[in-house]
Amino acid sequence: MFRPATRAVHLRRLTALGLGASTALILTACQGSDGSADNTPRTTATQSSSPRGLLTKEAARQAVDTYVKINNRANATRNPGLLNTVEDGQVYEQSSADFEQWDTMTDKDQKWYKSPFYYEDREYLIPAADSGASWFAVKTYSSADTKKRDILLILDKVDGTYKVVMSLYTDQRMPKIAVDENGFISPAAPSTKVGSLAPSRLSATYEDFFETGGKRIAGKTFAPTESSKGSIKVYKSGPSDEVKDYAREKFFAKPPAHPKVYALKLADGGTLAFFPTAHNSELMLEPQWMSSFDLTPGDDEAVYNDAKRDIVVDEFQGQALAVLNPKSKPRVIGIEYRLVDSR
Repeated sequence: MFRPATRAVHLRRLTALGLGASTALILTACQGSDGSADNTPRTTATQSSSPRGLLTKEAARQAVDTYVKINNRANATRNPGLLNTVEDGQVYEQSSADFEQWDTMTDKDQKWYKSPFYYEDREYLIPAADSGASWFAVKTYSSADTKKRDILLILDKVDGTYKVVMSLYTDQRMPKIAVDENGFISPAAPSTKVGSLAPSRLSATYEDFFETGGKRIAGKTFAPTESSKGSIKVYKSGPSDEVKDYAREKFFAKPPAHPKVYALKLADGGTLAFFPTAHNSELMLEPQWMSSFDLTPGDDEAVYNDAKRDIVVDEFQGQALAVLNPKSKPRVIGIEYRLVDSR
């Protein structure tokens, strides 16, 4: 999903142009567990020589269950410190922003956010112990999602604890992930090119959709998807009708708060990459109107800075999922941004 293209505004001469930045309320932070038992057999002495995974499926299940339990409790009480014990990375940037902007949500959204829900039909994607990876993934569904879209979670070792560092719905079904004869996935090096692009270059290339509408490089690099089309729509929309005669909007790529990229190999020889991404949106009055008007931040922006001003700079932190193939253009199959600051 992507940030909506429109801003709700109204014009007030000499005092303010009311600026409302609406961000997508896609509550990836509050996912849950299926609570199902794992039937993985215990390791015995006769199995000790078999290749080991980074962790067992039982340990992976327990890590996810712990995340779910703490996550639901943190969401109910809006406790970012508690959530940070089981969540980190880009998804925590977004979750903590939800807590900060809590009072701007509708009663309906607040009720939905606080309601516990669960992960169903989990598929644990665990690398071998000698793979060099510190993380594992989980493909799952949310019990609250009637569309039953794929969700991918990444749990990485942070301060000695497995924490969810990325979590995202996809716009289309995920391709088949490569699994070896021992049932382990194969992590891919983010710096290694797959076709025209390496996973580590995805963010910088993708942000061109916001900066130029994809005219510079992104439009030639990526295959069209729901995510990329939505990003172009944001670029083209510009300021709302009431503000467009007085202000301009531009986007500027910025380094994500948590730059680590996670990649794993696919059964068809391609790579699935989970990458962080970020940009600033700058809405600025045209010089000739700066002495006559001010921009008044919207409710979400006012959480961070409620001062009327000539320029409103919003920071959006995001996470995205891409499919890279040696013989075709990369496809972004899920993307989500959240407003995390305004100044």
